[in-house]
Amino acid sequence: MIDVISVENMRKSDAYTIEHKTPSLELMRRAGEGIYNSYSFHGRVLIAAGSGNNAGDGYVLANLIKDKCDVTLFLIKNKFSSDGEYYFKLLDKNAINVKFYGDLVDFNSFDIIVDCIFGTGFKGEVKSPYKEVIENINKSDAYKISVDINSGLNGDTGLANIAVKSDLTIAIGTAKTGFYLNSGKDYIKNIKVIDIGIDILDKPYNLFEVSDFKGLFKERLNNSNKGTYGYIGLIGGSLPYSGAIRLANMANASMRAGSGVTMLGVPKVLASLIIPNILESTIYPLSDDGEFFIFKEEEFKGLMSKVKVIAFGMGIGNTKETKKAVEYLLKNYDKKLIIDADGLNALSVLDKDLLKNSKAKIILTPHLKEFSRLSGYSVDEIKNDSINLAMYYAKENNIILLLKGPTTIITDGNNVNLVNRGCPGMATAGSGDVLSGIIASVVAQNDDLLFATTGAAWINGRAGELGEERSSAISMIASDTANNVKDAVLEILNN
Repeated sequence: MIDVISVENMRKSDAYTIEHKTPSLELMRRAGEGIYNSYSFHGRVLIAAGSGNNAGDGYVLANLIKDKCDVTLFLIKNKFSSDGEYYFKLLDKNAINVKFYGDLVDFNSFDIIVDCIFGTGFKGEVKSPYKEVIENINKSDAYKISVDINSGLNGDTGLANIAVKSDLTIAIGTAKTGFYLNSGKDYIKNIKVIDIGIDILDKPYNLFEVSDFKGLFKERLNNSNKGTYGYIGLIGGSLPYSGAIRLANMANASMRAGSGVTMLGVPKVLASLIIPNILESTIYPLSDDGEFFIFKEEEFKGLMSKVKVIAFGMGIGNTKETKKAVEYLLKNYDKKLIIDADGLNALSVLDKDLLKNSKAKIILTPHLKEFSRLSGYSVDEIKNDSINLAMYYAKENNIILLLKGPTTIITDGNNVNLVNRGCPGMATAGSGDVLSGIIASVVAQNDDLLFATTGAAWINGRAGELGEERSSAISMIASDTANNVKDAVLEILNN
């Protein structure tokens, strides 16, 4: 598990460490030394420096590599922080070539470029002359290393108008949320975290790795049966969106993630289309009008009595019948309930107290626009404060919220788990339907809903990666994710 923190947490932690434990000059020395030990520096190296402490880390590095590399220090402005100036003055000026903005510098002539322009405190828009420097760094064929964070990238949100695209980002102390949210992953290929002795004050967020899912799947006993591992209900589908519910179940996406029995609650009009593709699952026909289901209490009551998990909404249609069904589930179901897709659209216009007062253990799985409709925040507001807004909504409504994005945010309002698995090829219709099927299966076997939902998100993301590897980001479709669920589960079991 990797600790991930906000910029404000790092600012407070850094200040506390300096005041109570370690002088700032020593922390800067450790940072430079940690960077030096994180990569095998060689050849011609350009260190592009701004004017703050991030630049100071670069000065320390320059001093350490000057005897084995041809180092050029590129100062964008002849300005220093107090600690940075101390280490700049320690440099042997005769051994290091110093260039300034405006000097002729061929960025393509270097083997390695080290980005020490902005630190994690940077916000806003990159302006001249920094904009031109970052453009030149990105155009270079050199191997690019960003110190602490890629210059131009917002350390909290991962938003940027322009930022250094690094081959390696060396994070000081801990990883920052901006590495993973919004566009962060588009700027960073690899991350290495170095510990320099900063005491982190506030509870970090948890980035889960495959080794963190021990216990997600219980050992299967000989003396067991299909009921031991959970009856789950997937309710969804309509004639215009018949693929959604099939994807949730396709290639046994749910059962290969470990459940015992999957019951598909679908409009009768879909039954003849779905039955030829169903072997292990069972069909629970729902009344319909020829296209969309019609809510009937007795049918829902019957299905609810048979299953301990329901995932509702995939392709079911944004109709008044959907609103009736969501309201009924919230008022009457007392087990584990996942609401997705059109179920979320219905929820967004229902009485807010229904969610708060529900007896069910609820998991919501919105993407940005769906979360905007649910919460009332604009998409831009969510992008700029996604973790805090997700936490607030989850706590206020006593639910688990899974907020989809380049990195998935899963929170119960008190804890935040992050899943950094997935790939560009998953940006295709039906990916969320597969995820809902996996979540339903995994939570059927676990009482810890936050942990189980996090595990399901990891399985979904990893299965997507495997699907992309076996096709391509361009040609990949959601069924490629479903078809690789079993291999993602196997990776967890083998760990």
